[in-house]
Amino acid sequence: MMQAQLGFAADDLGNGIAYARLATRTGERLVRVAFRVKRLTGLGGREIAYGALTAVASMLAERGVKSIRLRIPDAEVVLDVAEHRDVPPALVIPYVHLGCALNRFASFDVAHGEDPDLDARARAELFINSAA
Repeated sequence: MMQAQLGFAADDLGNGIAYARLATRTGERLVRVAFRVKRLTGLGGREIAYGALTAVASMLAERGVKSIRLRIPDAEVVLDVAEHRDVPPALVIPYVHLGCALNRFASFDVAHGEDPDLDARARAELFINSAA
């Protein structure tokens, strides 16, 4: 089973960057995925986590990964996925898109895990892009 630790950020316009540190039997690799979300108020950035997780899961499935353990810094999204919780109406479509992306794997697990370096890398890249 491949392991992937995610870090991500998005700007006020919904342009996002996700970094995933992939651990496999042959070593470790860092990948970058751009994504776009509709920014929503009152959700504490949960829509960003949905967008990042969907983008990374889709990319990995397209590359032929069959089994994955994804670690993300948003504990609420982990609970949404694990417990099949009802989500706020604004997150229903992102929740469905995430479910479709995850169901492309033979097996998957979404767990809580933080990597401040990956989050900082994503925020720095967004800052540099907005300053350019």
